[in-house]
Amino acid sequence: MSSHSHFKLYKPYGYISQMLSNDTRQARKKKFLSDLYDFPNGTMAIGRLDEHSEGLLLLTTDGKLSNTINRSGVEKEYYAQIDGTISEDALIALREGVSITINSSQYTTKPCDVRYLKEEPILPVRAKKIRDARHGPTSWISITITEGKYRQVRKMTSAVGFPTLRLVRIRIGPQTIDDLEPSQVVKIQKVL
Repeated sequence: MSSHSHFKLYKPYGYISQMLSNDTRQARKKKFLSDLYDFPNGTMAIGRLDEHSEGLLLLTTDGKLSNTINRSGVEKEYYAQIDGTISEDALIALREGVSITINSSQYTTKPCDVRYLKEEPILPVRAKKIRDARHGPTSWISITITEGKYRQVRKMTSAVGFPTLRLVRIRIGPQTIDDLEPSQVVKIQKVL
């Protein structure tokens, strides 16, 4: 029996994937995970979602487990709402791997699973409006990656000419977002 605690959270838009900040200016301006739930001391996010992304975030008090998962190539699935009607050529390029910039260097993403979603997924309404139809069409894709470079999915869709407007992580390995609502935290027995 593990003495560690594990959680899954629907990280809402506008929150940073950390408990708090030592930077007092940042602490006044930003929203942190500790604002959502009274997590035990030592709780950390396994991986991250940037401030403008939302969805499934796993948390644990087990630093060793967090490190193992971050390095193990676990699948992470996202729904991305993109600007424009995505082309078949762009879908193929995403599947095969595209060149993006990471830390001022060019990096080619690993091949991944990308599917066009014929219908808009049913997701909670986001607090901040994305935009309306007057600005042109949008489309949705599912993208499953095994890496986790900084803002990777956003950089990938931009590289093929279709910037991401909304990004929601719906799955990490076998853990899914289920019916969680934004800001909802659920204690789980095991992470993976």
